[in-house]
Amino acid sequence: MSYALHTLTQPQATAKVQAVAAPPVADQLPVIDLSAADRGPVARRLLHAQLHSAAHDVGFFQLVGHGVPESESRALDAAMRAFFALPAADRLALDNVNSPHFRGYTRTGDERTGGSRDWRDQLDIGAERPARIPGPGEPAYWWLQGPNQWPAALPSLRTAALTWIDRLSGVAAKLLHELLASIGAPPDFYDDIFGAAAHPHLKLVRYPGSARDGADQGVGAHKDYGFLTLLRQDSVGGLQVEREDGEFHEVPPLPGAFVVNLGELLEVATNGYLLATNHRVVSPPGATERFSVPFFYNPRLDARVDPLVFPYADSAPGTTADPANPLFAEYGRNELKGKLRAHPLVAARHHADLLIPRSAEVAHRPPAMVA
Repeated sequence: MSYALHTLTQPQATAKVQAVAAPPVADQLPVIDLSAADRGPVARRLLHAQLHSAAHDVGFFQLVGHGVPESESRALDAAMRAFFALPAADRLALDNVNSPHFRGYTRTGDERTGGSRDWRDQLDIGAERPARIPGPGEPAYWWLQGPNQWPAALPSLRTAALTWIDRLSGVAAKLLHELLASIGAPPDFYDDIFGAAAHPHLKLVRYPGSARDGADQGVGAHKDYGFLTLLRQDSVGGLQVEREDGEFHEVPPLPGAFVVNLGELLEVATNGYLLATNHRVVSPPGATERFSVPFFYNPRLDARVDPLVFPYADSAPGTTADPANPLFAEYGRNELKGKLRAHPLVAARHHADLLIPRSAEVAHRPPAMVA
């Protein structure tokens, strides 16, 4: 089933879209205005048709009308650029290798996707909470809860980043409600696994241009493993999404919009009716820098994700099984799996007891989502 209503109804938003050079049709993502949820039943029905189509057919869309003040966007952007302009010694003082919670600064080339290095550096930030060290018999994913690392020379960064996490948590919660309603599910079906103990994740990312050896993997092709990702990108471009033709297509930056994609847990919870889509970033040419801010809306670490009850469940095609990437019903196990793979230096220093040889790991992987 497909709903082809992808145009904006708000004149101001339409003007913004038209101001961007029109890419080929295959490159265009649906543009969805979240403010339509508050403009009466007719506008909300149109919103739901758009969301249904985007989430079922594409798994990606551009979100406008989200209500995030431009002042907060500018504050975060200024603080992020100031962080990456700090002396290397100041950034390395926050090296995530020193954090068993995978928080802090990752040097260019130290993160891996698909086993290959990503040519970017970044600061990983989460909810500001005390460390929780797993006790005997407790799941190892509690290592993911812990304090952030902040640069002493830039106190504005802490304020801007934590404000952003709070703001986008609210946007994502509203978006998830409207998305579930758009496919006939109870909007509050997953409220209990979020709330005050949710596990949001924010990255401040810089792509410093092309690698010296000519490799162009800014970040390798992957799917996100949570619920929703909201990305603020600059004007440089480089984000690519795999479409139905099997090719990766550029996502042209749209001023003021978030690029939204669905995570693997929503795909599994709907038995493949909603799509988690492969995406990647190609390094910008030469010494051109690209900045982006992905925000990951994730449930509690100990949340168990139940299958969604919705009227289209019988027509769901099923998920694509990947023996190298099992999905677990308990969210924290999925995130810990991803962190151990992506940050091998942190894993080796703090969590060697959790590592097993890759060949043995693949040989013992269960299919789809397991308990």
